Amino acid sequence: MKRELRQLGFDANVIRRAAIAMYEGEINMVIHAEGGEAEVIVGEDQIEIILRDEGPGIANVELAMKDGFSTAQDNIRALGFGAGMGLPNMKRYSDEMRIETEIGKGTTVYMTILSDSPKNAL
Repeated sequence: MKRELRQLGFDANVIRRAAIAMYEGEINMVIHAEGGEAEVIVGEDQIEIILRDEGPGIANVELAMKDGFSTAQDNIRALGFGAGMGLPNMKRYSDEMRIETEIGKGTTVYMTILSDSPKNAL
């Protein structure tokens, strides 16, 4: 994704934010849902990332959005993952984020990164 965005002329800070948001989402799908799929839609002034899985769903989205909250199992934490920063970082590095989830069916996360966002200066 980074290479494609670079070729399309996106600013390095926009690419960095998109890459971090995407990475955090990918790790969450591997840890909690054993995989999923990602779709990236590139517009002139924004990048949309859609992550879908058929995992267990998120029981309490508000709680899951808190820094440090994690439902990762001990074996995942022993590998250095599951620190409870995935969803908070996805929100932090995107300009818009929406979560649709259903217990036992899975989760879809929609993120938008804007090329003219004040977050690009961070």
